[in-house]
Amino acid sequence: MSAFARAQLTPFALDVAQGFALCGQRKLPPRWFYDDLGSALFEAITYLPEYGLTRADERLLREHASDLAFLTHPISAVAELGSGSGRKTRFVLQAASDGRRQLVYRPIDVSVSALSLCEKELGDISDVRPVREDWLHGLEQVARERNGGPLLLLFLGSSVGNIDRESIPDFLKSIRALLLPGDFFLLGADLVKDTATMISAYNDSLGVTAAFNLNILRRINQELSANFDLRAFEHDARWNARDRRIEMHLVCCREATVRVQALDTDFVFRAGETIWTESSHKFTGQELSDYARAAGFDPVTSWTDAEWPFVEALWRV
Repeated sequence: MSAFARAQLTPFALDVAQGFALCGQRKLPPRWFYDDLGSALFEAITYLPEYGLTRADERLLREHASDLAFLTHPISAVAELGSGSGRKTRFVLQAASDGRRQLVYRPIDVSVSALSLCEKELGDISDVRPVREDWLHGLEQVARERNGGPLLLLFLGSSVGNIDRESIPDFLKSIRALLLPGDFFLLGADLVKDTATMISAYNDSLGVTAAFNLNILRRINQELSANFDLRAFEHDARWNARDRRIEMHLVCCREATVRVQALDTDFVFRAGETIWTESSHKFTGQELSDYARAAGFDPVTSWTDAEWPFVEALWRV
């Protein structure tokens, strides 16, 4: 494909072209999971018994929302990277407003349906102003439009774990560059735990995570006019002990040639070959504090869940 032709591609098509053209491991960025169906499937995952991460995240926010409000007072707005439906954020908004005022809430997400849910579910307690963008572009918009006092930025659900570990320091520095002195950053992160528990969280017995993973191929079919046979691929979750991450793959069960019309290209997948779709890195508390200081934040405090090792770390600019 010529340089001119590549320049005409959508970001999704360009990521598919680059990810499938690799000589070694083929990859797709996990941000493309979250079309409307993918967002709905992920919401279902958060209710599964094997997936304790979201419940731990929610417990900590519920139990420590008043502490968070005290430590960050007097913020004038809350923004959230990858808000989803904003279900867990209600605790934060209620505690920070304390029934006396409505905070501005800027949910940042690529999913229209998720942002609509935010408006529907949280409009009674906050002034919801959605931003349909990816994380950093959305935060750039919030930074341009902000006025008033300090901002509290939320990055919940251990979404930081989906970033390549070597890219996390630069990502956090990019966030720091868009914030002002006195702003706060609340980071949720999943901690290392026993292997069986971690794998089952990404390979549930009902197959919801498998459907979520395969949905990215359906999306390529629909949006890029491809002909993936979803029955030729299987979901696989594996623990990479060296890099402390769960990896999600789509394993090709038989040789397949896939035409992606939007790229005017055929891709051959060998039996046993995989498409690596997501990494979910797991952390230690000390590692997170080191990330904070290296990016220009001061760690304020952290809260750890007793049932499922998960942490909410509060940092200040």
